[in-house]
This record gives sequence, structure tokens and C-alpha cells, in this order.
Amino acid sequence: MAARHTLLVLAHPRTDSLTAQVAARLRARVEDGGGTVDVLDLYAEGFDPALRPADEPDWEDREKIYSPEVHAHMERILAADDIVVVFPVWWFSPPAIVKGWIDRVWNYGFAYGRSRPRLAGKRLLWLALMGGTPEEIEALGMTDALGLMLVTGISKFCGLPDATLRVLHGTELSGVPVELRAGRVAELLTTAEKALNEEPAR
Repeated sequence: MAARHTLLVLAHPRTDSLTAQVAARLRARVEDGGGTVDVLDLYAEGFDPALRPADEPDWEDREKIYSPEVHAHMERILAADDIVVVFPVWWFSPPAIVKGWIDRVWNYGFAYGRSRPRLAGKRLLWLALMGGTPEEIEALGMTDALGLMLVTGISKFCGLPDATLRVLHGTELSGVPVELRAGRVAELLTTAEKALNEEPAR
């Protein structure tokens, strides 16, 4: 079986963040398994999340040629067998740069708007880092809200039924004693690795 190619999308402004550490661990896991990884660090690459006229959908022309930046991102998505998006949850949603990436790149004629979806067959993992405990998150309904947005509203709408949302809980380390933080980070990285091999929820 040919090695799988993963597009690993990272959305955090700090390279020393827990989110970045999770992405680095997942990259190592994929490469250790014989796969290849294209790391798309949205902040480091200076991706502009603002939708401008050049990338606005044209409902009368699904063959519209979008901006060179967006076209380059589309090619990276098409080249991937698996897409993994790693991000913190801020205000009940992914960072604005992730929403802008979807707005601009997952565009009409590319990710949706065709009878035969161009992204069909790819696996997609949304990996969200949340500071609260599972009980706190469940009480707030945050996982359900994210799932509706990311899995139903984006992934399945774009012809990606093999999409799933996984949550790393308890990622806010400020309340963890300093001497225990390294152990907590190790636990979170192990949990993130396991998410790579879990089957999508149907």
C-alpha cells in the first residue's frame, strides 16, 4: 500500500504553544509510520483570512479562477490523502484564521458546488484543544456546537464523510502545578496521537 500524504494545518500564533507541540507530535507520528507530511502553519505563513473580491464565490461561474495564494492552498489540499487541522478553541470556535482559510480556500467550484465532490475520499480530522474538563465542556454544549459547524456544516457539505472532531480536554495549564505540567503535556500528546487512528464517527 502506498504511503499516505497528510496536510497538517496548524492554527496558533506561537511556535512554543501546546497546539504547536501537538502538531509536531502528529507530524512525527505520521512520518514514523512511513507517511509524508505537508505542514501548513497558517500564522507562520502569513495567511490572510480576510475574504476579498478576488476570492468571493461567483455563483454563475464555478470555474472562476481564484487568487494565486488560494490556488496554491487548493493544490496542497488536493495533494493530500488526509487532512488534520489542529487548533485551540477560542470563544466556542476555531481561531478566525481557520474560518478565513475555509472562507477563502474551501470555495465554490473547488470544495463544493459539483455533482462529484473533488475532495471525496480524503480523511479529515479536526483536533480541538479546549481548556475545560470533559464535564464542563459537555455542560456548555461546546463539542456539539463545533461538530455541527466543522463536521456537518463544512466537511460533509464538501463531500467528506470520513471526517471527525476530536477534543483534547484540560489543555489550560495555568492551573496545573509547575512540577506537574510536563507530565500533563505528555498525557495530552499521547491522547492526540491516538486520535490519528480513531475511526470517524458515522
